Amino acid sequence: MKRVVITGLGAVTPIGNSVEEYWNSLINGVSGAAPITRFDTTQFKTKFACEVKNFDSQHLFEKNEIRKYDLFTQYALHAADEAVKNANIDFDTLNKNRIGVIWGCGDGGISTFEEQIGEYIKGNGTPRFSPFFIPKRIVNIASGVISIKYGLRGINYTTAAACSASNTSIIDAFNYIRWGKADMIISGGSEASVSESSIGGFNASKALSTLNEDCTKASRPFDITRNGFVLGEGAGVVILESYEHAIKRNAVILAEIVGGGLAADAYHLTGTHPEGEGAVLGMELALEEAGITPDKIDCINAHATSTPTGDLSELKAVEKVFGINPNANISATKSMTGHLLGGAGAIEAIACIKAVQENIVPPTINTQNVEQNFADKFNLTLGKAQSRVVNYAMSNTFGFGGHVASSIFKKFTE
Repeated sequence: MKRVVITGLGAVTPIGNSVEEYWNSLINGVSGAAPITRFDTTQFKTKFACEVKNFDSQHLFEKNEIRKYDLFTQYALHAADEAVKNANIDFDTLNKNRIGVIWGCGDGGISTFEEQIGEYIKGNGTPRFSPFFIPKRIVNIASGVISIKYGLRGINYTTAAACSASNTSIIDAFNYIRWGKADMIISGGSEASVSESSIGGFNASKALSTLNEDCTKASRPFDITRNGFVLGEGAGVVILESYEHAIKRNAVILAEIVGGGLAADAYHLTGTHPEGEGAVLGMELALEEAGITPDKIDCINAHATSTPTGDLSELKAVEKVFGINPNANISATKSMTGHLLGGAGAIEAIACIKAVQENIVPPTINTQNVEQNFADKFNLTLGKAQSRVVNYAMSNTFGFGGHVASSIFKKFTE
């Protein structure tokens, strides 16, 4: 098996449109929550979200590209561009047949779908759809567009594993490279789901927080007063390549990925198993693959969406795998970014990689009253970032349908 390393990162998030901005906001505890600007929220129970801010499509893309690409694809392209530059890649000097894209997404072009169907209804059923309607909305198009932009002919697909989609895509990329089936893969995920149907649908299922009067404090993982997640959007890109390939092109290696566990709760349509059985299996598989014991993990970026049942089941799972008062700091970065759904795993992988690089664990903000049975069991990194040696970091993501993905990143050594 080949070693797999990380050589590039890119990010578009509610708290920064570059990796540097995103990381600085994370370690300073900045919330991305604000009133929704995309549509009139008068009739909605939830009136806020973690929207991407100051993303100027008119400046970043040509007019014909804006016509062709939904916002989730625009986010993906912008983050990919940063990652490619960050990794100092000249694709013309590399074998493009062995470079691919594996992406993660849940909703695809949901805003495009709403817009086009709205126009159809207003037209009294006359089928006057845009010729870009289908390619603009399909969930796999971002991976295709990235490959087209750089002329990459290697493996190309999108994982649709709900909120674990982009973590799954990173684990898949890790596997394809270590099996020797690719030299480099652009991986990650994107989402642009701050839309009427998303807010309305999640409100109907009582999944979203409704703390409209104090929205920056609405995402409060593990707090006994939590009442739902905050919807977020954006993109994260992680460039993975084999160690040999990276060394050959004199790349700067940021970290190494050493384990990935994929599992299922096999329990409920939208809810996690109350005892965290799938999460336990995913974490154990990742640790087994990395060849390390639980005490070696220094930081866990928890899925921690701030839902009443989800947070509790994850804490139970962590206790089963790591025990009480483990070595690891637990960090819930969704308290700042909100929940990017299919894009969550990608930006949280970046948070883990930066933690390994910088020896800083981002905080969990807004949490004041931790679940009673867990208040003294874990270091939840409450309120402020913590400096400590981070040799190994784990990222957990769970999705509707019971999907589980856990990945492990390691400080790079020769």
